[in-house]
Formats: sequence, structure tokens, C-alpha cells
Amino acid sequence: MFIQAMNRFRSAMQLQDFSRRNAEIDGVRGMLFAALADYSNPHLLEETCAAGQLRRLECAWAIEQVIVATYQVQNEVSAVSDRLSHLQDKICQDAVTVINRCESHDELDFIFPEIIRIKNHDLAVLDSWQNHVDWMQSLPSSELKLLSSADFNSPDTQYSTINLAEPPEQLVYESLTEKSHFYSLRDQLLFIFKPELRREYEFYISQQAVITGHKTLVTSNLQQASDLTVANLYYYFKIRDESKDKTEVVSAN
Repeated sequence: MFIQAMNRFRSAMQLQDFSRRNAEIDGVRGMLFAALADYSNPHLLEETCAAGQLRRLECAWAIEQVIVATYQVQNEVSAVSDRLSHLQDKICQDAVTVINRCESHDELDFIFPEIIRIKNHDLAVLDSWQNHVDWMQSLPSSELKLLSSADFNSPDTQYSTINLAEPPEQLVYESLTEKSHFYSLRDQLLFIFKPELRREYEFYISQQAVITGHKTLVTSNLQQASDLTVANLYYYFKIRDESKDKTEVVSAN
């Protein structure tokens, strides 16, 4: 259905009659929403592993972007801005769902570099798109008219392809795996989308630091530390705390 909608969209854009073109685009959007409902089916997502969920959700995000494009070609600027904002929020929420679903090193090896790239590139593009739309919306009609007649295509523009042996996100992940473990790595990924979780970890570390006499681990220092440091320290104290509790229970018995 998605492919059919794309073909119909391409044909609709060739129509010269404005009302017929808009009617066709409305029809395309209806098909896209139907396809989106299939890809976002929560029952199917529940039965899929973390890696499978990520791939399925990426398809849903792609469909959402085409829906945004249908509004843009109809010059529905407010709708474009609203859908882009919704999509960015959804990607962040979906990323947290996928990370929480991750249960093995193999899954983490797959999703960690992918999600980092989504954060650093895909979300950055969507944010830039929304900023551009919001800026256009703020312009007076006289400037919009001048902008629409401008030619931004430069004949001197050159495009090059850079082939990397490994994506930079993969190299970062490989470096982190040498200094951390599964649960710490997974939480470092969560910190990106849930900064409040990192603050909870900082608070816990500072509490344990007072008990154990680690005077440098105050909140102000922890706020400057890397995600790697915070996650590793959290699990260091967590394991230590749990071991102490078990020892006390054994002693009491």
C-alpha cells in the first residue's frame, strides 16, 4: 500500500488542475495513514525482538515523513510543523521502547550504533526541516514571494561520496564496549532520550559516595562526567550495595 501511495503521489504532482491535484493528494494521504496503522500495530510490535522492532518502526517513521510531505506540497505549513514535532517526539519514545526491549549483547551490538545515528542524523534533519518551516511561517508575504522566485541551484555545486570502512557510530560503540558492560551500555543509550534517568543515577551515586567517603563524587562533578562514567559508577555502587545487603542477611541468619 505504501508503494502504491508513493506512485499515486508522484502522478498527483503531475496534475495541472489545482483542485484535482489536491483531491488526489488527500487520497494518497489516506492510503499512507492506512499503511502507517499496519506498521504501527502494537500487537505485532510486542511479538518482535528489539532489532525487528527498530526496523519496523523505521518504516513507520518513513511513512510519517511522506505524510508530512503531502501537507507541505499543499502549503499547509501549520500541519507540517505539527506533524514534524509529533514525529520527533515519537522517534524518541520509540527509541526508548526498543532500548528497554533489548535483552542480549547481540541485540545491543545491532541497535546501539543504529540508534546513535538516528539521534545524531535523522532527528537533526527533522529538526532542521521544522526550523525551516517555522521560519518560513514567520516571514511576511512579500518576502515569501521573493523567496519563491529565488534560484538556489548552483551549477558549481559538487557532490562527493565518502566511503568509510566502518560508520563512526560503530567505532564509538566498539570503544565503549571495552570500558563497560551490557547494562551500563544500555543505560548510556537511554540517557540520550531520558536525561531524567541520568539525574536519578547521579543522585544515587552522590548518596552512596557520602556513605563510602568518596568526597569527589558530588553532584556538581557528576554533572560534568560522561554518560559512560555515570552509568559505570551507578552499577559499581549498585552491585556493592546489593552485596552488602546479602551479607547482612546471611549474618542475621
